Amino acid sequence: MANPVNPPRGMRDFLPADKARREHALGIIRSVYRAHGFDEIETPVVEDYARLHAGLGGDNEKLSFSILKRGIGPEALAAAAEAGEVESLADLGLRFDLTVPLTRFYASHRAELPPVFRSIQIAPVWRAERPQKGRYRQFVQADIDIIGEAGALAELELITATSQALAALGLEGCVIRVNDRRILFGLLEHCGFPAETHERALITVDKLDKIGAAGVVEELREIDGAAAERLGAVLAKVEPALAGAGIPLAAEAISAVLPAEAGAEGVAHLAALGAALAGGLPAGVELRFDPTLVRGMGYYTGTIFEIAHPGSGSSVGGGGRYDGMVGRFLGQDVPAVGFSIGFERVVDLIELPEETGPADVALVADPDAALEDLLALKRELVARGHRVRLEKRQKNMKTLLARIAEAGFGSVANVRAGVRDADALEFRPLAP
Repeated sequence: MANPVNPPRGMRDFLPADKARREHALGIIRSVYRAHGFDEIETPVVEDYARLHAGLGGDNEKLSFSILKRGIGPEALAAAAEAGEVESLADLGLRFDLTVPLTRFYASHRAELPPVFRSIQIAPVWRAERPQKGRYRQFVQADIDIIGEAGALAELELITATSQALAALGLEGCVIRVNDRRILFGLLEHCGFPAETHERALITVDKLDKIGAAGVVEELREIDGAAAERLGAVLAKVEPALAGAGIPLAAEAISAVLPAEAGAEGVAHLAALGAALAGGLPAGVELRFDPTLVRGMGYYTGTIFEIAHPGSGSSVGGGGRYDGMVGRFLGQDVPAVGFSIGFERVVDLIELPEETGPADVALVADPDAALEDLLALKRELVARGHRVRLEKRQKNMKTLLARIAEAGFGSVANVRAGVRDADALEFRPLAP
């Protein structure tokens, strides 16, 4: 039986210090993204069930939380469960990512938005994950997207803004892995996989880092033995390069590991991205080509990205181009591309400064200090830009001061009876 005082499994409470730390990190991300010309929007936490299950969310659709229609009684629920049709009782669901809501938002408000719309979304999403380290059922995503720009400029802006956000957070050692779905499909076609098997084959290719090239080839033999062998020959070139320093995002390096016929349009596009970004990324962030990068979302159509970090066993961010998705809601195709920082994993990897300083002050009042004087002092200090907390003097002042410091207050002043002027207070620093 669940403990009634604990949050639901896979979800978390945050104490004030943890919440302040998270907000500080989110503030850094917002500040960088706004500096790059993106505007923040907000969408509802729920979307129509049919929209969330339109076949665009990949495996995440299977992990979505559904909301039953109003008035559903236990008898109807039991009958639907017995018939295996519980989904028929749901009309809404919690969003499992921020991309599906964004495309619906754009389709709803296109007339009010600029021709090229640059959005920020930073908000919680929900998935029925198996809870484990770094994977939760409720978590925050920090997304930037550009809708309406079909050229390479959109990808360049996203990579630049995201890399600078990572650098501003102090996260070093990041590698942004880049690929293109056109290269993946071109490679599978070159090797001889029938078109109808491409998505299935990519699921196996995505396992390269777990089962190795031999394991990928063995699994792909179930689709087509000869095609699997040809792909194995390509992976034999790719795997050592990925295990070493990686493959630079440059035409020569990409051509050295891929057949000439494999996704030429995608190769040219990635080479152009690499040339434009050469020398332009902040220290601590590298750009690499990874022909085995797949990303499982069914809506990706072109460039895809993923952020790797040695301190995390999973990616700490990702995204890509999804040109066909907006058209599902709008009736006409609109180019779109997005990049998401996996905030929960990133915030566990970074060291942030304590939010402690002279602007955060605590007033410890003597028992005979008048209430109206305390309120007057607080109003005056707040008006000067301070964050102010009132506390009553206690016998154990050591414990009180430690608690105040832990809450992020940088200095403290004693308030005696009759003191009403903030300039008369004597502040002393608190050790964090």
